[in-house]
Amino acid sequence: MAKNSVEAYERDITDFLAYVPKEIKDYDAADVTQYLSTLRELGMQSTSLRRKRVAIKQFYDYLMQNDYPVNVDFDLVPSIKTGVYLPDTLSVEEMKKLLDSLPTDSSLAFRNKVMMELLYATGMRVSEMLGLSIHDLFRDENMILVRGKGSKQRYVPYLKSLDPLLDSYLGAHRPVLLQLKHNDKLFLNRFGNALSRMGFWKILQNAVIEAGIKHDVSPHTFRHSFATHLLEAGVNLRIVQSLLGHSSINTTQIYTHVDIRWLKETHKQYHPRA
Repeated sequence: MAKNSVEAYERDITDFLAYVPKEIKDYDAADVTQYLSTLRELGMQSTSLRRKRVAIKQFYDYLMQNDYPVNVDFDLVPSIKTGVYLPDTLSVEEMKKLLDSLPTDSSLAFRNKVMMELLYATGMRVSEMLGLSIHDLFRDENMILVRGKGSKQRYVPYLKSLDPLLDSYLGAHRPVLLQLKHNDKLFLNRFGNALSRMGFWKILQNAVIEAGIKHDVSPHTFRHSFATHLLEAGVNLRIVQSLLGHSSINTTQIYTHVDIRWLKETHKQYHPRA
């Protein structure tokens, strides 16, 4: 599993064990149920609750497989039902407004422009983008080697129209950020080190404010918008699945529920009885 996933599961298990401290063998199904119920009452989303239940169950499965005495029967712990989650997206016009408003008057600003253009052009997760090295760019083929969740790798095409931006960034602006350091990460902070996720989040929030976009935009909004806009344009769902790096098409299908307005307009336009 990916490092972030391992750390998340570790936190889930640690938090549960800290909720009612006792010997491992003394926990029962009621303890797990009460813990999850308390988190729900505090407002935790069903998707997060479901992950926590899975983490705790896997922990106890591991203990039982290793003959450790346990007393938790997960058949008595209610399952967590999750509804359909509709991803946050920008419209095509809003995305253009955001990207076109980005300044390029400094090396840091130019870096920001390249990052956001690349996110929208490829549908990469922000962690995947920040993990790119200069060796992951295959410029002759306009392809990028992306390392996704669970150490999976995939090749993703990027738009040839981004070549001039990449040329300028790699040739002029990245060396300014790199200074005299040795670092093969594609995107660097002002100190020549790899840019962090929190650093990118702050950059994005400032860009959203400057562009005058009124609703919340997260790094994942670029990925959601990429998928939604491709599907709206008629791209096959399997192709979008491959581009996003989803192992199951069920994960990708959520994007088919996003833009009800567009769905209704298309239905009305093309149905023979409309």
